Amino acid sequence: MFGVCNLSIVPCRKEPSDRSEMVTQLLFGEHFHILEGQGGWCLIKTAYDNYECWIDKKQFLPIEKHTFDILNTAENYFSNELVQIITDNKTAMIFPIVIGSTLPNFYKGECAVENQSYAYSGDSITGLLPFDKTAIIETAMMFLNTPYLWGGKTPFGIDCSGLTQMVYKLNGVKLKRDAYQQAEQGETLSFVEEAEEGDLAFFDNEEGKIVHVGIVMSDNKIIHASGKVRIDGFDHQGIFNNDKKNYSHRLRLLKRIV
Repeated sequence: MFGVCNLSIVPCRKEPSDRSEMVTQLLFGEHFHILEGQGGWCLIKTAYDNYECWIDKKQFLPIEKHTFDILNTAENYFSNELVQIITDNKTAMIFPIVIGSTLPNFYKGECAVENQSYAYSGDSITGLLPFDKTAIIETAMMFLNTPYLWGGKTPFGIDCSGLTQMVYKLNGVKLKRDAYQQAEQGETLSFVEEAEEGDLAFFDNEEGKIVHVGIVMSDNKIIHASGKVRIDGFDHQGIFNNDKKNYSHRLRLLKRIV
């Protein structure tokens, strides 16, 4: 079985319960493989980043395998405005979608999945554009001051790896979902001095587990989600919190993704 998110934002849980922690979110247009069902819940694997999580059975549109396969191979288009309105052509109902939402089978202002179609007149971007690393920081700045939310991926709440994943997604590059997974991607850099704008910096805890990620900026700065999406100082020790005047995160490694 397969499905696609037909709502603005759907919470994805670690376990099949509304009380379970939210580990990520589905945005409009994201499709997935349904692995199993349990009561009113489905265990899914997302097509974009192969992330396994539980969602409510009432919060998606079932699709056929051939539709899933088409969505896997079709050119990706994403909404490129913080918030924009989309219209269900069948019911004329409107609802908001956030930046980075997928516009499946997008053509001339309309997207469609099987017998459902939607009108979208906002700004969009294709995932096949040549990668421009200089745009990474510009995209990240769109999320500045977004409140921190564990498992979040939107301008209304985002976590550290959600920020890096969404910023790179809007620039045509796939990152995995969690910080420790993203740390497995790309080329390792030896020194902070080698880092360029748009590279990723990873930070660990006392046990040596990678628990945080941010995007390197120029002038010894970094943009990351900690309390909110913020800009702090950055050097070979880690992140220097500009408000508290101390180091908040210890540097583990640097990665160049592209």
